[in-house]
Amino acid sequence: MKKSLKYREGIREARRILVKIGTRVLVQKSGRPNTRRIRALARSLAALNRSGCEVALVTSGAIGAGMEALGMKTRPTRLPDLQMAAAVGQSRLMTRYDKIFTAENCLVGQVLLTRDDFLHKIRMTNASRTIENLLRNRVIPIINENDVVADDEIRADITLGDNDLLSALLAKLIRADLLIMLTTADGVRQPLGHGASTRIRYLESITRATFSVVTGKKNALSRGGMDSKLRAAQMVSKAGVGVIIADGRKSGIVDRIMRGEDTGTFILPSL
Repeated sequence: MKKSLKYREGIREARRILVKIGTRVLVQKSGRPNTRRIRALARSLAALNRSGCEVALVTSGAIGAGMEALGMKTRPTRLPDLQMAAAVGQSRLMTRYDKIFTAENCLVGQVLLTRDDFLHKIRMTNASRTIENLLRNRVIPIINENDVVADDEIRADITLGDNDLLSALLAKLIRADLLIMLTTADGVRQPLGHGASTRIRYLESITRATFSVVTGKKNALSRGGMDSKLRAAQMVSKAGVGVIIADGRKSGIVDRIMRGEDTGTFILPSL
C-alpha cells in the first residue's frame, strides 16, 4: 500500500472534525455566495453529523457576501466599510446555512470570535464551554471571525488569515481529531519548473523548506494563501492533530477525505 493511503487510514476513525472553508470556495468572483456549493458542502457535513461525528465549521465569506449585497465591486480599504460589509454579509451567510442545515434536520449555532478571545483565559474558557456544549448536543457550531469588532485583525499585517489561524486555534481548543481546510487548491503544490507543479500527497512534518515552495498569494476577497494555511497546519500538527488541505470545489470532497482517499495534502500529526 502506498504511504499516502496508509497514512490516511486513521482518518476514518476521526470523530471530532473541524472543517474550515475559505472565502473563494464559498463565493463567486463578484462576491455573491455560491449557493449550490454551500449547499453541497453543508449536506456533507450534515451527513457526518448524522453518522455520529461531532462536526464544527469555520466559515469565511461574510465580507464577500456583504460586498455583493452593498453593490461593492472591489474589497473596500476603509475599516468602517469593511466592518459594514461584514455585518451585512454575516447575517446573509448564516441565513443560508440555517436554511440548508434545517432541511437536513441539523441544528446550527453561530459563534463569532476574535484573536483576543484566545488571549484571555475567561473568554477562551467561555468559548470552549459553549462549543463543547453545542457539540455534545449535536448542534453544529458555525464559527467566523467577528470582523465587525475585530478592527486590529482587519488592519494588521498579521491577521487571522482568512480564518486559517482561527481554525488552528479552534482545533487545539476543542481537541479535534482532524482539521480539514478547504481552499481552491488541491493541496500543497511542488513546483516542477516552466509553470508546472505536482501535488504533494502528504507531509510528515512542515519545515522551513516546505514554506519555500509556496507563496502567500491573496486576492480581493480572501486574506489567506497557502503560506497562511501551512503555518496554521504546522501549529495544529504539533498539537497532535492531522490536517488535510484540499480543493473545496471538488464534488464530494469531504466524503472522499473521510473515506481516506488520496486527495489534497495530508499533514501528519507530529505526536
